Amino acid sequence: METPPVSTTGEKDTSQPQQQWEKNLRENLDSVTQIRQQPRDPPTETLELGVNPDPASQILENTQGTEKLVAELEGDSHKSHGSTSQMPEALQASDLWYCPDRSFVKKIIIRGHGLDKPKLGSCCRVQALGFPFGSGPPEGWTELTMGVGPWREETWGELIEKCLESMCQGEEAELQLPGHSGPPVRLTLGSFTQGRDSWELETSEKEALAREERARGTELFRAGNAEGAARCYGRALRLLLTLPPPGPPERTVLHANLAACQLLLGQPQLAAQSCDRVLEREPGHLKALYRRGIAQAALGNLEKAAADLKKVLAIDPKNRAAQEELGKVVIQGKKQDAGLAQGLRKMFG
Repeated sequence: METPPVSTTGEKDTSQPQQQWEKNLRENLDSVTQIRQQPRDPPTETLELGVNPDPASQILENTQGTEKLVAELEGDSHKSHGSTSQMPEALQASDLWYCPDRSFVKKIIIRGHGLDKPKLGSCCRVQALGFPFGSGPPEGWTELTMGVGPWREETWGELIEKCLESMCQGEEAELQLPGHSGPPVRLTLGSFTQGRDSWELETSEKEALAREERARGTELFRAGNAEGAARCYGRALRLLLTLPPPGPPERTVLHANLAACQLLLGQPQLAAQSCDRVLEREPGHLKALYRRGIAQAALGNLEKAAADLKKVLAIDPKNRAAQEELGKVVIQGKKQDAGLAQGLRKMFG
């Protein structure tokens, strides 16, 4: 794909002593710390463009958000123990679930029943209240199909889908969002139909779903929605990555497309990693070389940036975008050298 240059009814718990609650809370906080220390996988995909990115602001992330949420939950627990005559049931450690990407903490209010959870293709009857975004799901009960439909492209859609994957039928939960000071979002899963795990899909089914995600991602990218496009490309890649190596050639295009989205979202480190995956399969991929050069320049790795851009020009000497970016890198390098020289003169002069 070519794109023009461009300048993420059950039962309530039984009560337990305050000391056990605090111990469980500390254990949960330790688990959050472990999650933070694990490297984050890059989103999986981006378009083919000759990019001259003017990065948009990065997707919301509050580095201290999860810890704050834990503190808030602990505060709620202290309040609940203020009266011995009217003591609400204490929250158990198993009632807190931390989304692996740290986008929210789920607090179970009413436990669901059974062990099954929604999967790909499950039609879920849900009710969501209190979303802080400009728009949210329809009021009242609504039906959402896991893995299918334009609702997943919304910010609230991605959040709901992640949460539904962890819920049992009849479960009601509050979602604490980092950086959100208002009331928590409340989500109830009334019922859902049987779905399938990705490993249960045939190869042809996975490839067909990946093609649909890629096509939708391209539409969103061209409409200026880089964030939604990145989610589509990422979902397509996750489907294809489960296939035996070397995998279909579409993976290369998806990684290249994802890199373009990541540049626009102000994520040069992730963009460079996506380009690395393209170049492992196709060392001479022009768009991946160009985008990695842009990403390395944004990261301050000027020598690596210049090397990638020179490779582009060696293959395509008339590539104006690469010429312009290389010129910027050279100028930036001279400024760095001048600054270093001035610093040395002050130090030894």
